[in-house]
Amino acid sequence: MRQLAVYRNGTLAGILTEENRQKYLFQYDDNYLLSSDSQSISLTLPKSKQVYSSEILFPFFYNMLSEGMNLKLQSMTLKIDENDHFGLLAKTSQYDTIGAVTLKPLN
Repeated sequence: MRQLAVYRNGTLAGILTEENRQKYLFQYDDNYLLSSDSQSISLTLPKSKQVYSSEILFPFFYNMLSEGMNLKLQSMTLKIDENDHFGLLAKTSQYDTIGAVTLKPLN
């Protein structure tokens, strides 16, 4: 199991979990849910106590990855399989992302 902390504008918004490369979960942090100032990280993942579950990496997070030659270059440079989307996300989404969301490894 691998996990990433999901931040929105520097505030912990929730946890993204990968289980055996077969299941993905996203759950908002309780403190984030309680804050009236916090917003959903995406339209497809509205603020809710529910645990979101998917057999594929949620499109919102998948779309944070590079494509084409940039993906190949990142994979080679970082020595991560091109198809390890979660691993690439963990290494490439910590800084300078487009938008307000960043992800950082938990363990």
